Amino acid sequence: MSVTPKDLLNKNKNLKKRVDVSEIELEGVSIEDLRFNGKNYSEHINLMSLLENVSACQVSDAYNGISKRPGTIQNIKPVNNQKVFGPIFTAQTASDDWGTSALAIDSACEGDILFFKVDSNDKAIWGELASTCARDNGIKATVIYGSARDLDALLYMDYPVFASDFCPNAGSALGLGTLNESIEVEGTTINPGDFFIGDESGIVVIPKELFSKTMVAALGVKVKESKIIDDIDDGKTLAEIVGLK
Repeated sequence: MSVTPKDLLNKNKNLKKRVDVSEIELEGVSIEDLRFNGKNYSEHINLMSLLENVSACQVSDAYNGISKRPGTIQNIKPVNNQKVFGPIFTAQTASDDWGTSALAIDSACEGDILFFKVDSNDKAIWGELASTCARDNGIKATVIYGSARDLDALLYMDYPVFASDFCPNAGSALGLGTLNESIEVEGTTINPGDFFIGDESGIVVIPKELFSKTMVAALGVKVKESKIIDDIDDGKTLAEIVGLK
């Protein structure tokens, strides 16, 4: 279905409206359209329609086609296998300082994804209480290049967490880390406001300046793969489809 004039008149009531993949229009869409600002109804709805239908794998393929980089950080994995996307709020701290996590929760905006770089994995800087507070503050997810804990709770919470490790012990509420500054993880520079998408397969980070091009490419990947699935359903083999036979 498409966005109609009636939708525009009632934009505050129709933010859950979605457009079929075949009808998605991304002209003029930017990373700012991840949030509805009262004026970008059509752009927001089309962008949400895309992002709710693509995987981290498809976004990685799209970004790789543009930059020759996958956008992945291999050592960060999903803790509770939930999909999430949004703009990044960065933080950097030591593993014995979970206080920086509390400060990041208070400093980030609704809809942000917290991305922590931690100096080691020997102590956890995130757990059940932090997830509960972040979720209630409107933060969408937490990503940790370091350790989380309380997996008995995190595995069943409706709050996505990604981490490179886990352990039962934590440090102290020191609050000595840095917030919303550029960080480097596995050779990838991550800036505040860059785009994040993560799901069961892993995570992908896209520089904000390449967001629009990547979204257009991701739509192309989605459409192409949907056509391949249709061809398989019609009896073709994958080898035939990719030209190996």
